[in-house]
Amino acid sequence: MDQDEAFEKSYDARLLRRLLVYLLPYRGLAALAVLLLLGGAGLALVGPLLTQRALDVAIPTRDTGLLGTLALVFLGALVLEFLMEYGQTLLTTYLGQRVMYDLRMQIFGHLQRLSISYFDRNPVGRLMTRVTSDVETLNELFSSGVVTVFGDVFTLLAIMTMMLWIDWRLALVTFAVIPLVWLTARIFRRRVRQAFGDIRVRLARLNAYLQERLSGMRVVQLFGREADSAARFAELNQDHLEAHRRSIRIYAVFFPVVEFLTAVSMALLLYYGGVRALSGTITVGVLAAFIQLTRRFFQPLQDLSEKFNLLQSAMASSERVFALLDQPVTVLEPAEPVRLSEPVRGQVRFEGVWFRYSPDNAWVLRDVSFTASPGQTIALVGHTGAGKTTIVNLLLRFYDPDRGRILIDGVDIRQLTTSDLRSLIGFVQQDLFLFAGDIHHNLTLDAPILPEAAQLAARRVGADRFIERLPDGYQHRLGERGRSLSVGERQLLSFARALALDPAILVLDEATSSVDAEAEGQIQRAIAELMSGRTSLVVAHRLSTILHADEILVLQHGEIRERGSHRELLDQQGLYHRLYQLQLRGQEERKIA
Repeated sequence: MDQDEAFEKSYDARLLRRLLVYLLPYRGLAALAVLLLLGGAGLALVGPLLTQRALDVAIPTRDTGLLGTLALVFLGALVLEFLMEYGQTLLTTYLGQRVMYDLRMQIFGHLQRLSISYFDRNPVGRLMTRVTSDVETLNELFSSGVVTVFGDVFTLLAIMTMMLWIDWRLALVTFAVIPLVWLTARIFRRRVRQAFGDIRVRLARLNAYLQERLSGMRVVQLFGREADSAARFAELNQDHLEAHRRSIRIYAVFFPVVEFLTAVSMALLLYYGGVRALSGTITVGVLAAFIQLTRRFFQPLQDLSEKFNLLQSAMASSERVFALLDQPVTVLEPAEPVRLSEPVRGQVRFEGVWFRYSPDNAWVLRDVSFTASPGQTIALVGHTGAGKTTIVNLLLRFYDPDRGRILIDGVDIRQLTTSDLRSLIGFVQQDLFLFAGDIHHNLTLDAPILPEAAQLAARRVGADRFIERLPDGYQHRLGERGRSLSVGERQLLSFARALALDPAILVLDEATSSVDAEAEGQIQRAIAELMSGRTSLVVAHRLSTILHADEILVLQHGEIRERGSHRELLDQQGLYHRLYQLQLRGQEERKIA
């Protein structure tokens, strides 16, 4: 079942109470908006009363002065009603926008605290739907629903009270069609709730598919799958269109039915009221006032049906939004964080670390222990899936180990704040990511780093060679993910970014996998200089890049099977020796080819 389809509750008082909490910071403005709504609803009753007075008193007695006074009072009431409606519209719209702003900031902040595993399980397009479409639905609830419903209810009660006070018999005739209106609204709410649920599910699917295909456009074009992708997108788009059409058809039936029932009520009123007017038991002014009140009476009923539907839509959206906000933060900040003694040495120690990505999965790491001292280079090698990158993820505290602990300078990293921990580590990953912005922004990510320090880091890895060739140098703006640069150039920038903070620990995850031999040689020279006095962890498939490592850890199925220097491991004639022979053979075969 699609995840979105699981969140389709019709009403939940707990969710509504939780939503109303977001109004608390603006309760003064909300109260003022309610007062303006109540005032406007009260002024809406002035017209029928003045009409009755004019028809029953002023016109029969030919009192033009009274007629003029009534007209001026009516005009004043209309002006006041306009001002109050204008004010409450501004206030409710402002409230909706403020609540939407606060909610989006809360969602975005929570997303940044969630573990990487959550993003592995949830498509970006679906999360985008949460932050945009679902929050927008809640904005409509606060700007057009929660506050304005008080005005509709008050208007209904006021009109019903006035009708019963003026003539209870005419009021009962007017109310005769209410059961039919209620039945129509009930059917409408059920049908339109289902239609809106379908719209939201299909919108989430559409966004997820669109985001995936746009991100992978190179692959789509490379394999010539444009036509198939377009056909699939057309199918999803058609489903979304059909869901909208269903909602439109429901509205196209509901509103004419309500108008028809309004006309039936008006016809009954005219007939019964006309007979009584002819018999002299009521005046023409009373009948005219009832006609105006009847027209006003059905408008709030129709609005309340829409507001109830808006409430259903908000329930579904809030369920999904709160499900996101309720996702537990698995990597918790320490209650009493510890700061490392200065200067930070950067010693890294793994002590009996066990880890798996979920309780149902197999262990990814099993009893991993090693120490990386300052100035020492530790290399991690092994087949794909051996656990190399997982060790890096645990050191960066994207995840916490299930057993054992990881220490930096003798302090458990769970006692450090994540910001302090990650500021110690310069990380260059295989999966490169650059942001839209200029070169300088991508080197510093707006951290307090002097431009000279960022440019020095670029020079030390050789990135200045291509940066200076760009039209605006370090101010040259990159497109999304730096697509205008080659893979090797992006990797050099990523390396310079890691070095700009002068980290105590360097972590290189296949850092030279996408650069040419000349660039790799330059990076290796920069690495040799920068590793002096620093702890370095290098994840490598190409064994030629780690021949001079102080210690090489050979992993298999999450366990360290061998450890030692390059020469020591070759002499053991074990796993490392086989890996080395396989790579040498592959290189020789490529040379022959």
